[in-house]
Amino acid sequence: MTYSSESNYSILQDKTATGKKRDWKGKKVRSSLMSSHYEGLEKRIGAPYYGKKAEKISNCAECLTFKREKETGRLKLYQAYFCKVRLCPMCAWRRSLKIAYHNKLIVEEANKQYKPAWIFLTLTVKNVEGDQLKQTITDMMQGYRKLFQYKKVKTGTLGFFRALEITKNHKENTYHPHFHVLIPVKRNYFGKSYIKQAEWTSFWKKAMKLDYTPIVHVQRVKGKKGIDAEAIEKEVREAMEEQKAILEISKYPVKDTDVIRGNEVTEENLDTVYYLDDALSARRLIGYGGILKDIHKKLNLTDAEDGDLVRIEEDDDEVANETFEVMARWHVGIKNYIIT
Repeated sequence: MTYSSESNYSILQDKTATGKKRDWKGKKVRSSLMSSHYEGLEKRIGAPYYGKKAEKISNCAECLTFKREKETGRLKLYQAYFCKVRLCPMCAWRRSLKIAYHNKLIVEEANKQYKPAWIFLTLTVKNVEGDQLKQTITDMMQGYRKLFQYKKVKTGTLGFFRALEITKNHKENTYHPHFHVLIPVKRNYFGKSYIKQAEWTSFWKKAMKLDYTPIVHVQRVKGKKGIDAEAIEKEVREAMEEQKAILEISKYPVKDTDVIRGNEVTEENLDTVYYLDDALSARRLIGYGGILKDIHKKLNLTDAEDGDLVRIEEDDDEVANETFEVMARWHVGIKNYIIT
């Protein structure tokens, strides 16, 4: 970690083990913009609920305290307040890192114990209007539970990690909720237990009681070279080839750039925040089943959605006494973190 002077301030520059800059500033700027949209919703609707969320997001990560060992230079985020509002870009970033790290540990353990093959499943429904989004996601959650109770699915799979993602078609002003699912299967799955793509589609259509044929994609997980792990730490990037699917599936459900377009509060952005907040509030957005759920419990992993967002790695040791603190506070005027 190094510092650079900007005018009369020392600016925080925090980097990963590989030298890639952690974008604290960018996430805070986007969070401030999200807060402004919640303020806009309070003015539009008159409900204090939105004002309270605006305040929580505004106060999110205002002060970051790091500890660094004198000898090694190893630096860890030590203290911070994270608001945990579903649509807060800062918290979404921290959650994604934590989910990815958890999944890295779980997949490693699954590979060690069961030596499974892995498949990647995407389950979709037709795009829906904003006022249909909440109920559609509820229906999808129920349909998903039914899907994994079907005999062929239940006997052919060993478990799952399920993640909800929502994208928006801004041109048509519709929303596209879909599931990404990472599934461990026995090595002989690709023989008599194999579930064809057409069968997955049929099962999903039946579970959802759809009057149309949904788009379902399934593929065997194979490593991709040169995958961009962005802010994931070095030990996550060095995971086995099959584990690289973790980086794709561990993304948080909604990209903040897909929620808010541009850098201004607009009526369209307010609508988007309104519908997404309503659809995602107090809802579990990720889920584990089968051996992956058992391993999650065995490893005693904390809650990645609503738990601690300061400690990303569960096996973090207590920072040694021979350390010193580095404190950075958000400066509203220059829109950056300054060392205090």
